[in-house]
Amino acid sequence: MDDRHDQEEIYSQRIKAGKRTYFFDVKATRGQDYYLTITESKRRQNGDDSVSYEKHKIFLYKEDFLKFVDALQDAVDYVREELLSPEEVAELDRPREYDDRDQPRREVERPAFDPNRSDDAY
Repeated sequence: MDDRHDQEEIYSQRIKAGKRTYFFDVKATRGQDYYLTITESKRRQNGDDSVSYEKHKIFLYKEDFLKFVDALQDAVDYVREELLSPEEVAELDRPREYDDRDQPRREVERPAFDPNRSDDAY
């Protein structure tokens, strides 16, 4: 059976950043295992004037969420404190306006997880 049939997207957020777009998608398996996919999609102009997209994806499993967030925050703090000028830090802290499409959206409303229910009930 194709694993894609077991995946259900329950939350998605898109962040546009120039030629790149980042997608943060929370998914669940039938067994109520949650994981996050982070996808970078980069727009490429081909020599024949057509456009293609180069994509890179990582899968982050729920048991690693906190370790990942801590490591990311440590790396961001290091860059801010050790590598950037005060002007660059001020630019990072400047309020941003976001396109409505960059706001989180809930794809599927799911009932609360009940460990006593079978997978077929979901």
